[in-house]
Amino acid sequence: MRILLLQLTLKTKITNMKHLSRFLLASLFVLAFTSVQAQDQNNPWAIGIGVNAVDFYPTGEDAPLGGMFDEYFNTGDHWNVLPSVSKLSVARYIGSGFAAELAGSVNQISKFGDQEVADLSYYAVDGAINYNLRTLLNNSWFDPFVGVGGGYTWVDQNGAATVNGTAGLNFWFSDNIALNVQSTYKHAFDNGADSHFQHAAGIKFVFGGKDTDGDGIYDKDDECPETPGLAEFNGCPDTDGDGIEDRKDACPEVAGLAQFDGCPDTDGDGVPDPKDECPTVAGLPALNGCPDTDGDGVADQLDDCPNEAGPAENKGCPFVDRDGDGVLDKDDQCPDVAGTVANKGCPEVTAEAIATLNEYSKTVLFDLNKATIRSESGEALTSIAEIMKEYPTTVFHIGGHTDSMGSDAYNLNLSKERAASVREYLVSKGIPENRLTSEGYGESRPIASNNTSKGRQDNRRVEISLDKDKEMKTKKTDSTSTEN
Repeated sequence: MRILLLQLTLKTKITNMKHLSRFLLASLFVLAFTSVQAQDQNNPWAIGIGVNAVDFYPTGEDAPLGGMFDEYFNTGDHWNVLPSVSKLSVARYIGSGFAAELAGSVNQISKFGDQEVADLSYYAVDGAINYNLRTLLNNSWFDPFVGVGGGYTWVDQNGAATVNGTAGLNFWFSDNIALNVQSTYKHAFDNGADSHFQHAAGIKFVFGGKDTDGDGIYDKDDECPETPGLAEFNGCPDTDGDGIEDRKDACPEVAGLAQFDGCPDTDGDGVPDPKDECPTVAGLPALNGCPDTDGDGVADQLDDCPNEAGPAENKGCPFVDRDGDGVLDKDDQCPDVAGTVANKGCPEVTAEAIATLNEYSKTVLFDLNKATIRSESGEALTSIAEIMKEYPTTVFHIGGHTDSMGSDAYNLNLSKERAASVREYLVSKGIPENRLTSEGYGESRPIASNNTSKGRQDNRRVEISLDKDKEMKTKKTDSTSTEN
């Protein structure tokens, strides 16, 4: 049909349109102040307000219409424009650049192509799927889009379903506000309305992003969506404000240095506090941040002599030589008695000492034919013990001897028992058992003639020698006996 037949109800429709325009404008201002950011997965909702123009001319039909796209921009001759807010849209982001949109618009029709007509009412409800090219173009403000969809259009009391194709541009002023311009071709399926172009321009607002932690970074982009954080750390916090986000900060509660993974170095010694055993006193990395005042390699807190260099095995103190014999106490088996290096710091037994021991041993007397030591020998044996104590690392040998009276077997056994008695007595006086050996030699090693009473008395004896010299002394005694 031709649109000239739809003029009968003009005045009623115009009045209704004025009220509708005021309602749309008020609603859109409320929505504008609640919107936030560019439409994407973070801000899925978009509201648009604007004006629209309807043009029947360039639709490819006969006069009074022109061919497809003829005089497309002839606004003065062909466009129908309602000078008020005349279009409202709402869109929901779907994903991957696609958004679903529902739009409603009103207008007044006074031009049908080249022909003037009485003012008719125009209403349209349209749905579309739009695809935005903003991401593909990698542009933050220039946002072309295309869309397809359908709707229903009424011109006065007659209506028709339409299939729609749209092309447009969004110019983003900020993350949440854009200028929108678009042109939609609406192809009518029946005679209730004619095919036409609808152009629109307006403002688009986006909103609806979720920001659980309220840090201004939407959950989709927030790597710490439940903890308020900073934009430079993708929404993650930096509690101590040292420029290192908590997730990478080994000391998130205390400001530190990047070189130490966010931990401080209070004393400035190059050892971070968590690894510094002396965090408030500058020290050495090799000693876990503790100082070594005397430079001996032992940390002061472990050094018993922090101001005097010494080895670690002596707790940082120098080794001493108390007896001054040139052998350090640590190696000196007799640290309080001067000795020789060859004898590990202990004194070596002199020939004079051995002679003195044997002079005392000559006065050690036994009961007749017994190993019992006579009481008057106690003083001599005590003197022997005192001399032995002066040589704490020396092993002494006690040899027992008899005269030739009696059998060889008897004399040998008696000499062994007497030597053992002297050894036991010296042990009782404090000489360690392991420093004394004893043996009996019977009548085999006389030092005097057994033909006289005096000689036999001299042969009944004990002798003390160094254990290491026992063989040498035995040979010497043997040679002496041969001579006798």
